[in-house]
Amino acid sequence: MQVMDIWVYRNEAWSGVDLTGFDVEATDGKIGKVSDTTRDTNGSFIVVETGPWIFGHKVMLPAGTISSVDTQDRTVFVNVTKDLIKNAPEFDESVGADETYRRNLGEYYSRGAFAETSGSTRR
Repeated sequence: MQVMDIWVYRNEAWSGVDLTGFDVEATDGKIGKVSDTTRDTNGSFIVVETGPWIFGHKVMLPAGTISSVDTQDRTVFVNVTKDLIKNAPEFDESVGADETYRRNLGEYYSRGAFAETSGSTRR
């Protein structure tokens, strides 16, 4: 998967759903709730308020890491592990999603475990 692809929802229908407040499940368990979403062309992402496992920080996940969305159970499934998310470049709300941060984050997820599992889906 190319770095730009990671910023695009795999299923276009997900970009039309307000995911704010949905639970977020990594491949190895719940990581938190969606606190913000974007629907930018080739730049979509979700911001997740994480649970106590990384002390309640916010993390940004590119839209391409989403493997499925269950609108009935209000859950977003991402195709990455908690550790991959924990070790991602830190999200700084005061800076936001500037171009350098997005490039670094996209490269991080593209070369991480996401790249190995990007073809699989859950649910």
